[in-house]
Amino acid sequence: MLSDILHSFNMEPGFWEICLRLLCAMLVGLIIGTEREYTNRPAGMRTHILVALGACVVAITGQVLFNEYNLLGATPDPARLSAQVITGVGFLGAGTIMREGATVKGLTTAASVWTVACLGIAAGYGYYAVAAAGLIFAFITLTILELVQHHLPGRAHALEEYALECEDITAALSLINDQAQAYHGELQHTLAEKTATGYRVTFHADFHGMGHRRRRERFFAALAAAKEVHTVCRGTEAARQKTH
Repeated sequence: MLSDILHSFNMEPGFWEICLRLLCAMLVGLIIGTEREYTNRPAGMRTHILVALGACVVAITGQVLFNEYNLLGATPDPARLSAQVITGVGFLGAGTIMREGATVKGLTTAASVWTVACLGIAAGYGYYAVAAAGLIFAFITLTILELVQHHLPGRAHALEEYALECEDITAALSLINDQAQAYHGELQHTLAEKTATGYRVTFHADFHGMGHRRRRERFFAALAAAKEVHTVCRGTEAARQKTH
């Protein structure tokens, strides 16, 4: 088997073979990138295509260099250039990862960029079956398994808007943060404004995972019972107060 692999590397690809490999890599990046573009992710179609093409070119170049130096009696490593691509693409993928509060977003897109690079390498070496199979399973992971993931109990969440009136803004904000941490909620879009009688604070609270509805109700009850809060409301009533 090893002799067969070395024999395939000794066969330098011709022009049309190179074009076929580049086309295969381009299709891989196009399909994965279109899915990411459709879901409004940081790295879209062109980014994935360029990553796949770049990885493919590096793999082809590694094979050509192997053939040239092998004729001179040297034994170069044809996978050395490709190994650097896999490492380098990790830094590119890190640029798609963003943190919003306690939530980290972009990990799946970073993984898809890295996967596309690996599939581009497979296409560059002429392993079309590996590239095609990898593309199919990657696409299934990004589409079908995403639907399954949203129905898992741990992925459930309850997002709701709140509005409260208070006199001491510092104490009220501290209370909101403490209760959100106590009931494992994530605060978003917090806004405080001066009113004639004190302050109005509006915010969103998102409760993830098991028991999210119960924790949301306890969070609201804790705010309503606190002496730092004059009045508190949520949902459509909170949205109406925000517009006044």
